[in-house]
Amino acid sequence: VQLVESGGGSVQAGGSLRLSCAVSGYDALYLCMGWFRQVPGKEREGVAVINRRGTTRYADFVTGRFTISQDHAKKTLFLQMNSLRTEDTAMYYCAATPPGIYPRPPRNKADFAHWGQGTQVTVS
Repeated sequence: VQLVESGGGSVQAGGSLRLSCAVSGYDALYLCMGWFRQVPGKEREGVAVINRRGTTRYADFVTGRFTISQDHAKKTLFLQMNSLRTEDTAMYYCAATPPGIYPRPPRNKADFAHWGQGTQVTVS
């Protein structure tokens, strides 16, 4: 499974960005996908996850501001980020679980086996 993120950049507080993650190497229908973020010196933390059915789970700090979605036909995962805050500044990573059945998408980063290289989001 290969994951390539795009869409990061610099934005002012209150602004919006849309991250994309292109998935290849495996049928994304059999994976759970997620977005995580990390700032230097801190643990990587979960932002949002989604399973093949579209069931989503969000971290409390993004609920109501961020939306995770997927386009199976285009094999792409998205993260729409609105009302961005300076504390949202981080490297954002796309991740995928091993193939399997996930009635509820996992939120622990240990459950995700595949990772992209990350895309930087800076909010000032």
